[in-house]
Amino acid sequence: MDRYDTIIIGAGAAGMMCGARAGARGRSVLLLDHASSPAEKIRISGGGRCNFTNIYCQPKNFISNNPHFCKSALAGYTPQDFIDLVESYKIKWHEKTLGQLFCDESANQIIGMLRSECKKSGNQFRTGVDILDVQKRDDGFIVTTNKASFGCASLVVACGAPSIPKIGGSNFGYKIARGFGLAVVEPIPALVPLTFTDGLKDTLKSLSGVSAQVEVSVGGTIFREALLFTHRGLSGPAILQISSYWNPGEALVINLAPQTDIKSALQQARGATPKQSPAVFLTQFLPSRLAQFIAQACPAVRIADMNGAALDALPKAVNHWQIKPAGSEGFRKAEVTRGGVDTHELSSKTMGARTVPGLYFIGEVVDVTGHLGGHNFQWAWASAVACAASL
Repeated sequence: MDRYDTIIIGAGAAGMMCGARAGARGRSVLLLDHASSPAEKIRISGGGRCNFTNIYCQPKNFISNNPHFCKSALAGYTPQDFIDLVESYKIKWHEKTLGQLFCDESANQIIGMLRSECKKSGNQFRTGVDILDVQKRDDGFIVTTNKASFGCASLVVACGAPSIPKIGGSNFGYKIARGFGLAVVEPIPALVPLTFTDGLKDTLKSLSGVSAQVEVSVGGTIFREALLFTHRGLSGPAILQISSYWNPGEALVINLAPQTDIKSALQQARGATPKQSPAVFLTQFLPSRLAQFIAQACPAVRIADMNGAALDALPKAVNHWQIKPAGSEGFRKAEVTRGGVDTHELSSKTMGARTVPGLYFIGEVVDVTGHLGGHNFQWAWASAVACAASL
């Protein structure tokens, strides 16, 4: 049986970063992955250009039952540290909105960079293998696969979470954690489109494809980004962001024109252009189809003819639209998973399990979930580096 200092289960973003850094410290490392071509999440991210970090990444951009847990790792490996690595490989990048960084060319450049780092560090890979069993021994761990068994002094679980099962997302990391007696925060889909009830789908079907810059909130959390109406519900960055905070049964409050007080604008328009229809008035602030839809509820032909109730209802429909989603598109469309291995079980400095010496969890398998826009990759890099330093 081949033996290594460290075995890493999962050769994705966190796994390869950890393997490269541990190997650079002289550790023998084996990375195991069930996929024949690992790092598929990197490959498909950012529309194929990989939103590899965010220059404004801070602990406040993460959700966890233990909100302080991520601070140490994020401080130890910053977005600039990863940018420096990217630039050392002559990979060109650009910034999009809100500090999001993307490759100019292809996400495959990030995968190639990580593979090169692993190769330089002497890491070994076994891909296309199924892990059948993981056992703790006095001298470390035994990992049994469908092809061979391997021994190690330390075991790192970096196999992700259930999001996007078609590219390999699963509960396997949680199974390992529970097998060693560690608690797991119930995983739910995050950064995911939200769905309508059948009745609401029929009511709003005319808006499919309409996009608008909005402010959406739930439970005191607010995001101002783009919203997209789909044939099944709501999507776009604003909805993906708020989905990580939304719970079934809650109503979203959506300001469809966050830069405009529609009530004040309407009062001014009644004096300046009283013959305007409510729909034409709203097209100044909303996409045409959305303006037409909202104006349907107003019986007045001209804004001059609107009664007091309509003068209150129309602005409220725009600046304070409340809608209760039926649910989400689930793990099949979720970019990440909220929940995971309970951070109270782990050291924030090493990612090591407090009750199982030599066992570590990094990346998405941990109960640390980032906002949209490169934050989850930054957590992968930072948690991997923190872990590698203690292997």
